[in-house]
Amino acid sequence: MRPMHVEIHGHRGARGLRPENTMPAFRLALALGVDALEMDVVLSGDGQVVVSHEPWFSATLCREPSGQPVRSYRRGNLYRMAYAEIARFDCGSRRHPRFPHQQPMPAAKPLLRDVLLASEAYVQALQRPPVRYSIEIKSRPDWEGRYHPDPETFVRHVMAVVMEVGVASRTMLLSFDHRVLQAAQRLFPGQALMLLVEDRKPFAAHLAALGFIPAAYGPHYRLVDEALVATVRAQGMRLVPWTVNHPREMQRLLRLGVDGLITDYPDRALALLQAHS
Repeated sequence: MRPMHVEIHGHRGARGLRPENTMPAFRLALALGVDALEMDVVLSGDGQVVVSHEPWFSATLCREPSGQPVRSYRRGNLYRMAYAEIARFDCGSRRHPRFPHQQPMPAAKPLLRDVLLASEAYVQALQRPPVRYSIEIKSRPDWEGRYHPDPETFVRHVMAVVMEVGVASRTMLLSFDHRVLQAAQRLFPGQALMLLVEDRKPFAAHLAALGFIPAAYGPHYRLVDEALVATVRAQGMRLVPWTVNHPREMQRLLRLGVDGLITDYPDRALALLQAHS
């Protein structure tokens, strides 16, 4: 038994152990026993919801269909490419230099629909409780029209997949872009939403700009202190910081009373909770 109800969210699956935002990363995170899979989504040129942190191919992660490493910082534009073309790139065979324990393996950028369906089937095969999904919509005002559509269209595409698979009640939409969450709240009232934050603007200023109280607040873990925990609690929101990878920081956050941890190393977080059970 866990010492407290703290959700462990596998960041991009299990980025510290497998290539980020790929089927192997999500499968490993589920095998380890995460409560939620965290992932990023973009749109392809043919309207498919693709799991990817950037709307292009990373020079750090990806290989061309020819097998040669991607060399341009922003190779291509997924919003202008059909998914059949996107799927020809390998974004798993090159180990990320920041994650020495990551095991590289060939992997394409998957479709959100395929990730959800495969995850649901795998959890059932493991005879585990249903998993939750934290889906970050990668949107920026200066990208609109070039790398993604307007927020309302973007949200509709993502929610269409989520509802098709039947996991809306276990899905939370995440974004740094207030416009995305505002569109989601307007179009899908009652859908769980999380505001992501990486700056030091006051909590009240963020909520004022958003215009409503979302289900959860997701600050960078270094921003979390006792005062923030109390303030978020007073609003009836959950507090789920990102992306915490060191056990010492995990312990600090657990002592403060956060509701969840988003981590590249779900094995570390789960082991820490087990040790304190």
